[in-house]
Amino acid sequence: MSVKSCEKIEKSQVVLTVEVGAPEFEAAIEKAYQKMRKKINVPGFRPGKAPRKIIEGMYGAEVFFEEAINIAFPEAYEAAVKEQELQVVGYPSVEIEGQVTRDGFTFKATAPVYPEVTLGQYKGVEVQKVKADVTDADIDAEISSVRNKNSRLVTVEDRAVENGDLVTIDFDGYVDGKRFDGGKGDDYPLTIGSHTFIDTFEEQLIGKNIGEECDVNVTFPAEYHVEDLKNKPAVFKVKVKEIQKRELPEVNDEFASEVSDFDTLEEYKNDLRVKLQDEKQKAADTEIENRVVDKVVENASMEIADQMVDEEVNGMLNDYVRRLESQGISFKQYAEITGMTAEKIGEQMKPQALKRIQTRLVLEAVVKAENITASDEDVDAQFDKMAEAYKMEKDQIKGMFGEEQIAQMKEDLAVQNAITFLVKEAALTE
Repeated sequence: MSVKSCEKIEKSQVVLTVEVGAPEFEAAIEKAYQKMRKKINVPGFRPGKAPRKIIEGMYGAEVFFEEAINIAFPEAYEAAVKEQELQVVGYPSVEIEGQVTRDGFTFKATAPVYPEVTLGQYKGVEVQKVKADVTDADIDAEISSVRNKNSRLVTVEDRAVENGDLVTIDFDGYVDGKRFDGGKGDDYPLTIGSHTFIDTFEEQLIGKNIGEECDVNVTFPAEYHVEDLKNKPAVFKVKVKEIQKRELPEVNDEFASEVSDFDTLEEYKNDLRVKLQDEKQKAADTEIENRVVDKVVENASMEIADQMVDEEVNGMLNDYVRRLESQGISFKQYAEITGMTAEKIGEQMKPQALKRIQTRLVLEAVVKAENITASDEDVDAQFDKMAEAYKMEKDQIKGMFGEEQIAQMKEDLAVQNAITFLVKEAALTE
């Protein structure tokens, strides 16, 4: 094997032109013969017993060439990559150049390689501060949420449906005067104002009384998941069977004692303020990190191969499918409900995938530029966090990690340390 040329092209790709000589190709042809001979029928010979020269005489010298190329290529390609000290990040596209003969063949492999990153300004970048103040409105909103969680449903019989009520209904839907699949339901619970149903369905029930029947006129949206119903006007015959309202507890000392470990409302509010302050500060710190890193990435330059983005998208898509399955939903079911396909979702994920790659590459470049590392103490602290998160013994967690996993953890922690470094160096403005 000899590398005739190695040319860098756009989007972090290289084109390798590699020649596989006669000795290597002859060895590959012999392996191809040993692999294929049982499948080739030769009169006068039992399957697999015909000599190679006899088979080549009958079918031509090139009978084993295609399989021999498949055998010779991986080894030649890997040797060429190693010789040129390339960091390939995906599979190459390959084409054979010229004729394939017993003397060998030449192939051209176009492969994506690890992008080169040119850092722009990364120390002292200006970003706006993020406020983490807790207001009385924040406290009230949290208490309102807790009140809703501790509310109870009370049946209403002396008034009509109002916004926010939970109603029980029967409904039967028609399009063009005919019932359609999925358009019928009995004893269906529906919260008015939740926008669970399409168009103005819920609003049209406001003012209706228990036992009242009515027609609800709606139009299916253009992006509806059932093709035959898109943009179609429909009539639902609806009967209101029950009305319930949420009864919220009063906000007083008794309420505070029931929903917390405190005896008074004032103590409860003070505790909420402390917790919300901690949450807001963590969120603010994360937002500042994101702003600083985004600015550093914006200032850097790099070219990323499309294949690298595609592989990142595939990883994200696989994670998405696993999350769906953990909720008991297959991707097929999800696709039928939403009308989405893997291709559509993947296309939507591309910008995020590209940003992920850019961010990681830039942070790794900062790690290298500033010689940032992760200490053994950093690794030990990470094991502490994992043990707490998974409710396992620290030594048990450690035992699950080999040398390669520890090395990868150190790389990841070094990247996190780079973020800390960039934030510390940043100029925060009001």
